[in-house]
Amino acid sequence: MNTRRRLVGVVTSNKMQKTVVVEVSRTYIHRLYKKVVRTRKRFMAHDELGCQIGDQVRIVESRPLSRRKRWVVQEILRRQVGAELAAQAKGGEG
Repeated sequence: MNTRRRLVGVVTSNKMQKTVVVEVSRTYIHRLYKKVVRTRKRFMAHDELGCQIGDQVRIVESRPLSRRKRWVVQEILRRQVGAELAAQAKGGEG
C-alpha cells in the first residue's frame, strides 16, 4: 500500500472537462469549548470516470496535474439517486 492520502467527498461541480470539484466534510469536537465543529474543504480532482453532481467519490493524492489540480478520482462509491433519470428526461426533451 502506498502512502498517498485518500479522502471521501461529494461532487459539487462537473462543468469542466475531465475535472470535478469534490467537497470533503469533516466534523470534530473543539478541544477547549467541546463544541462540535463542521468544516468542509473543496478539492479539484481529475475525472476519467464521468462523475455527476451528488456522487460520493474517493479521491487520491497525485502529482500536480495543473495549477489547482492535485487529486484524481479513484472510484465512485455511490451514484446520486435520480441522476440517470434526470439525464434521460433532459435528453428526451431536446
